[in-house]
Amino acid sequence: MKKIIVIAGPSGSGKNAVIGAILKHNSNFTRLVTATTRAPRPGEQEGVDYYFLSQEKFDAELAAGNIPEHRFVPELDTYYGVYLPDLKKKIQEGKIVFAQVDIEGARLLKERFGAITIFILPESLEQFRARLRVRNPEWSKKEFDARMRITEEEMRVHAPQYDYRVTNADGKLEDTTSQVMDIMRREGYTFQS
Repeated sequence: MKKIIVIAGPSGSGKNAVIGAILKHNSNFTRLVTATTRAPRPGEQEGVDYYFLSQEKFDAELAAGNIPEHRFVPELDTYYGVYLPDLKKKIQEGKIVFAQVDIEGARLLKERFGAITIFILPESLEQFRARLRVRNPEWSKKEFDARMRITEEEMRVHAPQYDYRVTNADGKLEDTTSQVMDIMRREGYTFQS
């Protein structure tokens, strides 16, 4: 059985909620915690939400090979990357690891670890735009527009490259989670009841 399952999708697509729903009842699964250079948002915790690294520390971890894949989001002036120390520790503990990464991270995890990749799609861009506005009222117009550009590219260019694609319509999170669990069952995973 593959030790890593990539669940990707645009910010606000529901990937966090899907992973959270599966984790709630299955202690053999866990979440990969990635590294970022952005500051923590209110309520976020070091080593739980991200590893919040200074630019210098991020560069040092990159040079040491601990961040084998990363991306820079110019609109947000932020780096994000797969953090190998976290991933290796969780695999050594015998956990199945959910990774929320972009297409580069998905490719790396598929090539190096044989990960299964699942992309969560919004029902439509219009519906998604409305969901993002409600969910993130603190975003500036610049950040909102940047996120929408990223989303459009992810849906058009990246989504077809994943092993599976699942649509998460508004108000249908339970159905989306069931679809993801059905895919996982077909791939040989079992769940605690």
